Amino acid sequence: MLLTILLQAQQQQPKSMWSSLIWIVALILIFWLFFIRPQSKRAKDAQKFRDELKKGDPVVTIGGFHGKITEVKEHTVMVSVAPDTVVEIEKSALVQNASQVGGQN
Repeated sequence: MLLTILLQAQQQQPKSMWSSLIWIVALILIFWLFFIRPQSKRAKDAQKFRDELKKGDPVVTIGGFHGKITEVKEHTVMVSVAPDTVVEIEKSALVQNASQVGGQN
């Protein structure tokens, strides 16, 4: 009787191991699909936006300043934020459009 119980427990153990493994793989896949993949896509889009900046483009900073690019450098841009006022801003401090910071154009 004890031998029969042990044999049944041994036969059921690999099944539970496989089901646990399937659940772990499914959770990793879901995590990748909903968190990692979209974040890397947003990062690629932001980098593309920064690479395509050119003189005359209207921009918005993360802090909410609106301005127009007057000069593009390697890591920074010169932005006119008021008449006769030009500031140097890091490209990483610019957002793609005003709706991302809650503003309106």
